[in-house]
Amino acid sequence: MHELGIVFHIIDSIEEVGRQNKLRSVSTVTLELGEVSGVVHTYLEDCWHWAAARSQLLNGSRLAIEALPAVTLCEDCGSTYATVEHGKTCPFCQSPRTHLVSGNEINIKEIEAC
Repeated sequence: MHELGIVFHIIDSIEEVGRQNKLRSVSTVTLELGEVSGVVHTYLEDCWHWAAARSQLLNGSRLAIEALPAVTLCEDCGSTYATVEHGKTCPFCQSPRTHLVSGNEINIKEIEAC
């Protein structure tokens, strides 16, 4: 379960921001989670509840997750398309010369704190 390691990294990052900005408490952390990031959001939430309870700054905080769609670009025709729906083959020209342009990210989008 790599979700726990991801949560530890996120919490470390937020605690550093908290120290730099003299935050007392974080109420909500909003993450952008790519559709093909390989992270299971329910596992991430479970790990969050466990790990955040052990942080003075994040204890009781809520994790909000916003899904980012996976988008692939075709190198031959220049079209973009939904990755999950169509896979690696371009639905417009049938080319296999494609690459993922978004959808595998995990970003801290917003921190609500005081």
